[in-house]
Amino acid sequence: MKASYLFVFLLSSAVIWQQACVTGKKVQKQNITLKQAFGNDFLIGTALSLDQIQEKNPEETALIAEQFNAITPENIMKAEVMQPQWNTFNFEPADKMVEFARKYNMKVNGHTLIWHSQLPAFVRSMKDPDSVRQFFENHIKTIAARYDKKILSWDVVNEALNEDGTMRLSVFLEKLGENYVTEAFRLAQVAAPHTELYYNDYNIEQPAKRKGCINLLKKIQQAGVRLDGVGIQGHWLAGKVPFKDIEESILEFSALGIKVMITELDLEVLPRNVQGADVNQRQASNPALNPYTNGLPDSVQQQLAKDYEALFRLFLKHKDKISRVTFWGVHDGQSWLNDWPIRGRTNHPLLFDRSLKPKPAYYRVLKIKS
Repeated sequence: MKASYLFVFLLSSAVIWQQACVTGKKVQKQNITLKQAFGNDFLIGTALSLDQIQEKNPEETALIAEQFNAITPENIMKAEVMQPQWNTFNFEPADKMVEFARKYNMKVNGHTLIWHSQLPAFVRSMKDPDSVRQFFENHIKTIAARYDKKILSWDVVNEALNEDGTMRLSVFLEKLGENYVTEAFRLAQVAAPHTELYYNDYNIEQPAKRKGCINLLKKIQQAGVRLDGVGIQGHWLAGKVPFKDIEESILEFSALGIKVMITELDLEVLPRNVQGADVNQRQASNPALNPYTNGLPDSVQQQLAKDYEALFRLFLKHKDKISRVTFWGVHDGQSWLNDWPIRGRTNHPLLFDRSLKPKPAYYRVLKIKS
């Protein structure tokens, strides 16, 4: 008798489930997210602004928590924010970011300890090499030590190379000499023994700059200094993504025995004359260079989707070498490309639009894992 009732109950439940699925009254299975789809492959990260870290927009916060499991600060850990005055440190924003990551179970990549740009004014005015060295050593030791065990990794040095692979002229090269990169890693490994240490740069998938980067990384290793990985920034142009160069770079960097990250991924869709990602380069405003103020034409939208899909297929092919893929921003409205190299443009380089809605590129990326 009990078995009969059980059979009828199960049969009725099956019919109700079938009818609900047909009518749409049953709650449908939740769509998989980026961090879920690639959870067994590599971390999926995004860059966050201070407003996002402070959770000022609940919709943005929900999207970030849903889609990503790694974060990089856009600006709050750069030197001009962290040490605005000599030996006076501003830890509050970075501490808030660590709290945000803990709250939403995310990994943090610190960005960045040493960079020639966004330096505090007192460093830019220094003439004495000893003063520069004192700032250099104190800055690295103080900040790296504070966040050891609290963050996963540091971009120890950012963008130290020219396009031809030679060392970029900066206050650090000029005052401290060409070994300053190695010395930065040496200081960081002592101050942050539990934190992974990366070198980060753009266009290092290009052969000449890649060669210079490999030489730089080997120099660090040959000095007996710890180097855990290299970040390929990934600021590429839709329709012109250098897939062959990217793959060769992943292979060559990995051959050094280090991790590879794609650290600042976005795909430019607007025309421009400036190449690379040097924030100091600028171009005059021209309406012809801002053609998509009312949204992307379908042809461009589909090109963006095609390129993102191809990129993620490439990343998956080398998932044993790549530990993180980080987008440089959560949505199009936040992207730095709205203001570089021309201020005030309407750019569309990411997977989510200005309304926080997923674009065709988002679905093409996820389709790879379906």
